[in-house]
Amino acid sequence: MKLVWFRNDLRVRDNPALFNAAQPQQGVTAVVTLTPDQWRQHDDAPARLAFWWDNLKLLADELADYHIPLQVLSLTDYASCGPALLTLAQSLNVDSLHFNREWPLHELQRDETVISLFQSQGIDCDAQACGDLIIAPQQLRTGQGQPFKVFTPFARRWRTFLLQHYPSLIPRPAVQPAVGVVLQPLPPCPFDADYRRDLWPAGEEAAAQRLQHFLQQREARYAERRDFPAQPATSTLSPWLTCGVLSPRQCLLALQQGYQDDSWLMGSWLNELIWREFYRHLIVDYPLISRGEPFRPEVERRIQWQNDPRLFEAWCQGETGFDLVDAAMKQLLRTGWMHNRLRMLSAAFLTKLLQVDWRLGEQFFMRHLIDGDFASNRGGWQWSASVGADAAPYFRIFNPHLQQQKFDAERLFIQRWLPQGRLRPEPVIDYSATRKIVLERYKNASS
Repeated sequence: MKLVWFRNDLRVRDNPALFNAAQPQQGVTAVVTLTPDQWRQHDDAPARLAFWWDNLKLLADELADYHIPLQVLSLTDYASCGPALLTLAQSLNVDSLHFNREWPLHELQRDETVISLFQSQGIDCDAQACGDLIIAPQQLRTGQGQPFKVFTPFARRWRTFLLQHYPSLIPRPAVQPAVGVVLQPLPPCPFDADYRRDLWPAGEEAAAQRLQHFLQQREARYAERRDFPAQPATSTLSPWLTCGVLSPRQCLLALQQGYQDDSWLMGSWLNELIWREFYRHLIVDYPLISRGEPFRPEVERRIQWQNDPRLFEAWCQGETGFDLVDAAMKQLLRTGWMHNRLRMLSAAFLTKLLQVDWRLGEQFFMRHLIDGDFASNRGGWQWSASVGADAAPYFRIFNPHLQQQKFDAERLFIQRWLPQGRLRPEPVIDYSATRKIVLERYKNASS
């Protein structure tokens, strides 16, 4: 008997750990571990957890077609996982545990503890599979053998490595013997949360349809339209990628199939997938990022965050008086998602103009995003605050007025999300005066 441990890889297609567990056909049991205390510590959004659960339910149904029962272990935190999984494995007479690796520091520590515990009891662990990356961490190095700190050379090396080690999709698992398989219904959803199921339908089929729609209808004009939030130009695939309902390999290979030449390799959408990989590689090579430290501590040490609670609350509620920022925050609060350019604008506005510590904004995003992804969210916030890897230079301060003129000149996005007929609040800061103050502070911090 094999045991396969699902986490943020809720799919049957292109799932290395599941495929390996199902070969040879000796029987497989699947398991998930619920750790609500840990998830609260990590600020996982209730909407994200509810979306994860809906995808888990559909996964359980699909696994049943392969005669693979799914068991749910209701625990508290990561420290509980090892003993509970070992008890289950011993009760099932399991000879190996299979799972895909995860890369944030706490998840790495959890997995190493589980591996050590299982090996001490003579049970093999197949835990080398990389399910949520196209190129595994620590595979790419500079000419000096060091980790990359800047995106552009990382992306160049990433593309070269890809062509030398081009991936293929992992087949579906083999159907297991039906003898002795007892399928159990999942318990009621343990998360007291809801989300816009009309925007984010659960399941692998929904993810595959969204991917194909994007590639057929939007990808060709992605570079020219992606920054206009009122236009349906982006893929909006991030919730499924975050929960592992869709793999980045599936995205890559589907993208490549739409081209007759290699021009897709330099495309803007592939660049977004590479950014996702960059941030995951960074948190493995630089664990300090997972600990809440900035990648460039020498810059942050010289910044005096003001952390005015009044300004922070206005930003959280979308009541700053800067229309595009406020519309972005309303979109987040109502849908659990925000357009990528507006994520950058909102983060830069909070950190540079309102002078609020990036950690507070990063936490707020994680508590509300249905696609809250630790590595990308933390990397993006540090980038916006100019304290991260390959960060925006200190003098790059998004002008919210110019951003609106460039990307929502007709106010289509603003009108969609801001209450009509309601008196807008006065701007919470004077942009020009604040910009001068901030530039001087960052200049001193960066010198």
